[in-house]
Amino acid sequence: MIARTPLRHIRRALLSAGATVALVIGILAGSPSVSQAAGTLPCDIYASAGTPCVAAHSTTRALYTSYNGPLYQVKRASDGALRDVGVLSAGGYADAAAQDTFCAGTTCTINVIYDQSPRHNDLPIEPAGTAGPANSGVPADALPVTAGGRTVYGASFSGRMGYRHTAASGVAVNGQAEGMYMVTSGTHVNDRCCFDYGNAEVRVADTGNGHMDAINFGTECWFAPCHGSGPWVQADLEKGLFQSSTGPGTSSSYTGSAAPFVTALLKNNGQNYFATKDGDARSGSLTTRYAGPEPTAGGYSPMRQEGSIVLGTGGDNSNGSIGSFFEGVMTSGLPTDAADNAVQSDIVSVGYGAAGRTAGGTLSDGSAISLRATTAGSATRYIRHQQGNAVTSVVSGSSPALDKNDASWIVRRGLANSSCVSFESRNYPGDFLRHDNYRLLRRPMDGTAAFRSDATFCPQPGKNGQGTSFASYNYPDRFIRHYNNTVYIASNGGSNAWDSSALWADDVSWAVSTPWAP
Repeated sequence: MIARTPLRHIRRALLSAGATVALVIGILAGSPSVSQAAGTLPCDIYASAGTPCVAAHSTTRALYTSYNGPLYQVKRASDGALRDVGVLSAGGYADAAAQDTFCAGTTCTINVIYDQSPRHNDLPIEPAGTAGPANSGVPADALPVTAGGRTVYGASFSGRMGYRHTAASGVAVNGQAEGMYMVTSGTHVNDRCCFDYGNAEVRVADTGNGHMDAINFGTECWFAPCHGSGPWVQADLEKGLFQSSTGPGTSSSYTGSAAPFVTALLKNNGQNYFATKDGDARSGSLTTRYAGPEPTAGGYSPMRQEGSIVLGTGGDNSNGSIGSFFEGVMTSGLPTDAADNAVQSDIVSVGYGAAGRTAGGTLSDGSAISLRATTAGSATRYIRHQQGNAVTSVVSGSSPALDKNDASWIVRRGLANSSCVSFESRNYPGDFLRHDNYRLLRRPMDGTAAFRSDATFCPQPGKNGQGTSFASYNYPDRFIRHYNNTVYIASNGGSNAWDSSALWADDVSWAVSTPWAP
């Protein structure tokens, strides 16, 4: 019986083959450089340098100039229906509006992240492994960002979420050379194992030293000392997250990369050399964090890669990590530093940023705002996040930039009800104000119905005749209130101290103002 190739794969193969065809033509013509024949997106650049992509994953944009296929597939909660989300034009950005229309009135998860390379190494949701249960897909709307001036969605992982291709094609095995990068975030991380992207075991299990070759990004310090608080770019080579051949960080000046958008890069010749790099995905160049011999312990030289692809978990499905993913590729062969630098320049040109902001100071979707207290004696205090908690602080024109950023929020359509609002952190994309045990916190959106309800607030005229009061969506008799400089949802009278009727109407009334950090 002859297997039938899906039309989607045929279309993608034709579209993504453009850079490879240009490379072959250039070689046959004896051209010393084929960069003019190829495009300028990451996989075009790597192909021109002789290290073509064998995997190219992104929820935000095409990674080949010629690519015009699907980026990812969403699954609708209400009826289980599926929808591919593609690009607006060849080589362009994701058609996020198609997702919004398909998922309107319900929720969606990302079911598959498609491989744009001719290898078709698509990433479905990862099954159970020896160290963790089966995963869920990431919520499709949890991480709205701007890329190329358009609103698109990143992938926000919040634990027990991951993707895996266990029979990948063309990915390095048994000491072959490869490179990889991902664009991630330094604001949505933790110290759990393991937020990885790259080469992993075929069986979802730890099969020994050198059987993985994946970028890791987080605050888990496997080999002390790790300098600063991270997050660090590290190499997950199995049985260790390596910052050097011996494991620990080698430079006390590298304390981590906490920018909202980070390029993290790993390359490995599979024999006696690996290197890690990182940089701000919005500006500047890459910095080499390590370049030298493979780990000194046995089993890493040569490497023993198996050629599977993992995203969001460890090789054995250790899936307690959180993280963000916007794009990433894997190459055949060791990329040159010049190619890495050109790819970083392209990433910077994307202009990753917070999504869809409109003119500030209103409650319209995408508006950047600050929320000022109206209570007498507290009218210079604003809601801000501090170590994940919502508090009020005095903020003024002379305040540090950190205070201004922490006190700025982006209004989003209510995560549980579009007629209400949710407040996304200005400097922690994908994190929202939510209540937990009546206290307001800044937390990453995990896609659950409970989170969506806890993070949705319905505006009403200010209870003291000023500004706006915000009723909790799932506790409608409770409103956002400041009490002793901490922020709660509070009722007008009750057993908790913050439910006191004294000054309640003042404390739940907020002036919606222009943001301290536009």
